[in-house]
Amino acid sequence: MASNRELQSLDPGSFSTGVQWLLGTASGLPIANLYYAQPLTGLISASLGMPPGSSGLLVTLPLIGYGIGLLLVVPLGDLVENRKLVLLLVGLEALCMLSAGLTTRPVPFLGVALLIGATACAVQILVPYVTYLAPEAERGQAVGKVVSGLMLGIMLARPVSSLVADQWSWRAIFRISAVLMALLFVALQVALPPRRPTPGLTYGALLRSLGRIFITTNILRRRAFYHASMFGAFSVFWTAAPLWLTGPRLGLSQRGVAWVALAGVAGAVAPPIAGRVPDKGLSRPGTVLAMLLAAGAFLLSDLPFGSSRLALGLVVACAILLDFAVSANLVFGQRAIYSLGAEERSRLNGLYLATFFAGGAISSALSGWAYSRFGWMGVSALGIALPMLGLVYLVTERSPKAVAVVG
Repeated sequence: MASNRELQSLDPGSFSTGVQWLLGTASGLPIANLYYAQPLTGLISASLGMPPGSSGLLVTLPLIGYGIGLLLVVPLGDLVENRKLVLLLVGLEALCMLSAGLTTRPVPFLGVALLIGATACAVQILVPYVTYLAPEAERGQAVGKVVSGLMLGIMLARPVSSLVADQWSWRAIFRISAVLMALLFVALQVALPPRRPTPGLTYGALLRSLGRIFITTNILRRRAFYHASMFGAFSVFWTAAPLWLTGPRLGLSQRGVAWVALAGVAGAVAPPIAGRVPDKGLSRPGTVLAMLLAAGAFLLSDLPFGSSRLALGLVVACAILLDFAVSANLVFGQRAIYSLGAEERSRLNGLYLATFFAGGAISSALSGWAYSRFGWMGVSALGIALPMLGLVYLVTERSPKAVAVVG
């Protein structure tokens, strides 16, 4: 099998504890670059002289770039030597972050923002990369450790950028990230073993195969839609929660919102724990539990409360439970699709990520609308409905073969 040849070509000591920590860090740092601007849109747009109505581009362009990278760059992991590809992308990411920290005009900044997203897709070459290093019996745990770094990057980016901007300026977070990406480049160059894909398709054929893979791979479609519902709930919460927290009811400052987001990071402990679940063949019940936990988190935020302190405590508890459930379900999904063909693993991962990120983008837009029309109760109803839709879809799975692969 191709996967066996690839594993045998790597040094048996390649998956040391140090490499595991490095891969987790390398997953968290680039993905955080997508989210640094989100709590700083007002500061950045004012500094660059952007019209107020265009400030949303600061958030959407990095995500659009990331989606482009998932579909056009990540599949190269099945064609190009992975270490060289990752180093190229990380090096470009460092230059993009430095440019963002120095640019003073809006159009160049927006162009760089798009490139930041496109080069950040290096993360999704590293996540399947770990499956070539880890033994089969430990693959779920290995993916869990790397995904933990990825989720920490997503969850920490907003509060960290808020605190850095409060202490210095909005440009500081981009310059700091540029230095971190340069250090990451050096560390990966020293420690990362090469992984050469089995020779096969051309790049054009690789891209043409994406549609076929998505249509014919039932587990990929299901796992992508399962997590689209979960990541949608996550996006619904974090789009509306800052508006609610800074509103008249709770009246938190920007720094207060940052501390609430930091508390939610506790949910990032899920991936290392969840990684053991699929290794024991329990992905399906684990997925059901994660979906119920996500819906229950929103129900918790709806409990009646008589004081702002209690309300704030419930929001923090909701954030922790939701982040835990979403992180765990991400591990279940990636473990399932990485059990499929090794020669298609990067393409499978790119399609999986692109699908659920699209779900998150759509859900974010719906969240803003729900909050403006119905307040937090409308947001909560949407947050409950999404994982429940995913659960209904999961129940429709009837194929014994698919069930066996999923869990």
